[in-house]
Amino acid sequence: MQIPHFPEANHPLVKSLFHHSDHELLTLFQRYPEAGKYFTVIFCRYSPIVYTLIRHSARSPVQADYLFALTWRHIYYELGGLNLTSAESGEEALTMQNWLINMTAFCINEIKLPPTEAIHYSLQATSPPLWCYVEQALDQLKPVLRLIVLMAQTFHWSETRIAAYLQAEGEAIAPIEVANFLQEGYRMLEDKLPVDIRAIYFGEDLGKS
Repeated sequence: MQIPHFPEANHPLVKSLFHHSDHELLTLFQRYPEAGKYFTVIFCRYSPIVYTLIRHSARSPVQADYLFALTWRHIYYELGGLNLTSAESGEEALTMQNWLINMTAFCINEIKLPPTEAIHYSLQATSPPLWCYVEQALDQLKPVLRLIVLMAQTFHWSETRIAAYLQAEGEAIAPIEVANFLQEGYRMLEDKLPVDIRAIYFGEDLGKS
């Protein structure tokens, strides 16, 4: 079994945070929700463990990659309320690694995966941290913009097919308007992504930002 390599681990913004402890990274993640680099570092640190656990339980590599991404999405939303406890009153300390293993086991047992041919996710094309923040940005778009972007990107529908679908749903939108909506959707989507995520994944130069 080959564990995937994630290029973001070599980005200067990510490497500059490697010295932080798990507790420090969690605190920074919770304190600065507008930044994406802290979650990305946690992902880079623990993705080999999570992937190994998942790969042994999934039926196919495609399903393993998709479950891996879904697991990290679940982790992302749960991290905001996580409190790593210290060993007191005879209790065993909760470590980030133990918690992540528990979260992974939960996802393996609870998430029902679609058949391989129905999965459109590509781990090589979209790393889980980027997927989490793109999804978060998508949630902030107007419903029609979000739908058009998803149909274009997920299903690779043409502008004509998207327009036909929308017209069947009662939205009088011509193919040329779909093209304009797509451009607006992509621009707004990028604008709503954390600036450090754009730097890590799209190579934007942020200087010292």
